[in-house]
Amino acid sequence: MKIEKKFLLVAAAGLTPIALSYGLQPSSSMHWLFGIDAAPTNVSHIFRAVMGLYLCLVLFWLLGAFTKKYHQPALYSLVVFMFGLALGRLLSLVVDGLPHWLLIVYMLLEFGFGTVGLMMIKKAEQSALEEK
Repeated sequence: MKIEKKFLLVAAAGLTPIALSYGLQPSSSMHWLFGIDAAPTNVSHIFRAVMGLYLCLVLFWLLGAFTKKYHQPALYSLVVFMFGLALGRLLSLVVDGLPHWLLIVYMLLEFGFGTVGLMMIKKAEQSALEEK
């Protein structure tokens, strides 16, 4: 199995429980994880929308892992997604201060996955140029 396929599968597997923790039962999970009151309808709605975004990207990464045609687009979407989250968290660190320790771990993982994804994209593009 190619390393890129494994990478997409690991990212999908890692993001799925995070997505479900955000949106499956947000009033329970968000209170338990972070002390957030997600009981109001608008708050639950936002967390479930975030879950939907995460799960749709997970499905696209799975499609990219198993379908060559979507392999590179899946890697690009993973990089944009991971760096988008990580940079938003970094901004929050500067503006808001330190969050829960788990959110710091998420940020570090997001920067890591984004960086590895960029390296894989660059390697694939170099290989494609060498084949020409």
